[in-house]
Amino acid sequence: METQQKLDYSRIAEAIEFFRINYKHQPSLEEAAAHVNLSPFHFQRMFKDWAGVTPKQFLQYISVEHAKNILKDKQASLFDTAYETGLSGTGRLHDLFIKIEGMTPGEYKNGGEQLRINYSFAESPFGALLVAATNKGICYMAFADEGYEDAFIKLQNRFPNAIYQQVLDQIQQNAIFIFTKDWSKLSEIKLHLKGTPFQIKVWETLLKVPMGDLTTYSGIAIQLQNPKANRAVGSAVGGNPVAFLIPCHRVIKSTGEIGQYHWGSSRKNAMIGWEASKAV
Repeated sequence: METQQKLDYSRIAEAIEFFRINYKHQPSLEEAAAHVNLSPFHFQRMFKDWAGVTPKQFLQYISVEHAKNILKDKQASLFDTAYETGLSGTGRLHDLFIKIEGMTPGEYKNGGEQLRINYSFAESPFGALLVAATNKGICYMAFADEGYEDAFIKLQNRFPNAIYQQVLDQIQQNAIFIFTKDWSKLSEIKLHLKGTPFQIKVWETLLKVPMGDLTTYSGIAIQLQNPKANRAVGSAVGGNPVAFLIPCHRVIKSTGEIGQYHWGSSRKNAMIGWEASKAV
């Protein structure tokens, strides 16, 4: 049986897609509620419980105009102080530091035969997740849209010779805790990732984009002092093995359009709007 959280997110995602498609004529609360088969009262309450803001406010957060304003404001000093200032203030990440440790060749050669991986499943505001960790950190986090069995098979495909145990450990618990409203109890989240040096540099740069902010592929390339590497940056963003924690959803087109996302454009809109509502 589906959990209430999963049912609510399904309706939220459907409503967000409705808003996105019909944004030009600014659909009313009544229209959006009817689209997800809820009364306006129940839809408004459910949406505000999920996002912390009304559907109308949320619609503003996922608009092209809002995205353009963020990009314009950040253009002059892209990343210069964003990371430091983004770690202070109510609703932001107070003491949370996400650090990446690259796997050694020996740790992922031959399908990860030297790795012991704990994995578990959890609910998030954006759907069910599979979370996996070595003894050094999170190595994989993905949405289980096609069910738990399918999600586990995809994990096994990344490390076919690893030893797996379905158990929730402290490393996974820290990662899941990021979806709560109080991050002050978190000291550190460690990631233990397989990637090329360039990929890891891109992922580390993404971690410097504060919650509620956005960047572009060209912005990341400039930050890496390789302004012609837009396509390579795009590939690295698309190859991100850790959903949400490495915030590839914060990368949009320079036009302000949300663009594509491995886990679906509706979910990307949901994440951007949800984070914007928490960061204000």
